[in-house]
Amino acid sequence: MAEGLFENIYNPDVLSCLANLSNDEVFTPPDVVNQMLDMLPQELFTDPNTKFLDPACKSGVFLREIAKRLIAGLEPIFPDLQERVDHILHNQLFGIAITELTSLMSRRSLYCSKYPNSEFSVSQFDDVEGNIRYRIVKHTWDKDGKCVFCGAAKSEYSRDEELESHAYEWIHVAKPEEIFRMNFDVIIGNPPYQLSTASENIGSQAKPIYDKFVLQSIKLNPRFVVMITPSRWFAAGWGLDEFREKMINSNHVKEIHDYNISSDCFAGVEIKGGVSYFLYARDYNGKCKFSTHIGDTVSSVSTRYLKEKNCDGLIRFNELVPIYHKMLAVEGDNFRSFSEMVTGRSPFGFNTNHHGSKEKTQENDVPYLERSGYTYMPRASITRNESAIGKYKVYISNAYGAGEGYPHQIINKPILGPAGTICSGTFLMVGPFANRTEAENVKSYMSTKFFRALVMINKVSQHASYLVYKAVPMQDFSMPWTDEALYKKYGLTNDEIDFIESMIRPMDLGGDDDA
Repeated sequence: MAEGLFENIYNPDVLSCLANLSNDEVFTPPDVVNQMLDMLPQELFTDPNTKFLDPACKSGVFLREIAKRLIAGLEPIFPDLQERVDHILHNQLFGIAITELTSLMSRRSLYCSKYPNSEFSVSQFDDVEGNIRYRIVKHTWDKDGKCVFCGAAKSEYSRDEELESHAYEWIHVAKPEEIFRMNFDVIIGNPPYQLSTASENIGSQAKPIYDKFVLQSIKLNPRFVVMITPSRWFAAGWGLDEFREKMINSNHVKEIHDYNISSDCFAGVEIKGGVSYFLYARDYNGKCKFSTHIGDTVSSVSTRYLKEKNCDGLIRFNELVPIYHKMLAVEGDNFRSFSEMVTGRSPFGFNTNHHGSKEKTQENDVPYLERSGYTYMPRASITRNESAIGKYKVYISNAYGAGEGYPHQIINKPILGPAGTICSGTFLMVGPFANRTEAENVKSYMSTKFFRALVMINKVSQHASYLVYKAVPMQDFSMPWTDEALYKKYGLTNDEIDFIESMIRPMDLGGDDDA
């Protein structure tokens, strides 16, 4: 029955077309799947005892491409094609679908029939699932209306049974090893990325869940975990601290391929911060081969430890690593982070949706910088940093996107905050400073390409909290700073300077800062 079905080349591949359909569920193109499979030891595909699991089946493309490699690799052991296919599909390939629809799609991709017990299946099973299962799983709500497994909001995901709950089986069980009751050599896939945590009391906010798929997979102790996820985990992301620490500090991540522009990997799909896939090897302990992809080419490759001194995240750009090392060498034990001068969110107690009045309503109203410009806010409503009101400071927006690609400005224009002014939660405050000259000098430093290059270490999305400045060193702000002075201070080579100049565009310093 299998004769001919696995030998024909279909062009175009229906799963390649499917990968371009939607931003809502990101389907993995077959060529990307094969690049991920290339990272694995290829002898896995010549071993009849190797077991593979995709815990987040969407189109079935991972299992299908693995099947192709096993069919070729096991021919010496099973010369008969049908016997070979039966062995592979019954004993080596397993999946957990994320929805009922994707279970049917995945079975159709792997078994050539959405019902593997039908006459059209390339291998006969006794039931309608085969080795690709789907179970309706419910969220488990805590007293605050959050799922204890994934953090989803009850207000959003408590639904009738006929509606999809997005309670994915793989991350909603305490003992995932009991699902198939077997050990896996490879766990591979493209997990769902996020869920809304909206509730009646707070606004809509998306929480990552891909980390939970990865950590659950590692928990099973397979030889290898291979997954593709957003790259925001490198240095940021709500709730990703445990995941980031596991990935960076364990030295088990053998290889990472990073796409700064997500559409270079998933055509037509924009994922802020890009995407990356990795090879986590249980029995490996060493440096990681980190490859950066731009378009169809690999722009740089570096083999290095992911953990860096004074850096909580992963340095994304290989070319930045020696620059960072030179800065640390010059600063030595005197290194102080610029983030020490940057406030957290809402520096004066106002959120982004707190708006002032266009005109003064009281004599002591304070000039109040919000997104649209200066308005006025009653002094009595200020709940934080009151001592900073009468001093100079620098304001910087807590988010800056401006699209994908390079050269990039990285952060928004720093704005001089005159004495007597405050700002909304749209901005962070740097300072305060005793005089205008010192504030101007800080602004000059923040405007340099060198400063913004080091910000890139911890900024992988549009969000720019004080933490993105953690890898930037403090300077003597009794004088202004230029790139030329900073390049000289840290002894950068021409190649290192060229990299910074190619990645960071000049800062737009037009406009009037004063209130």
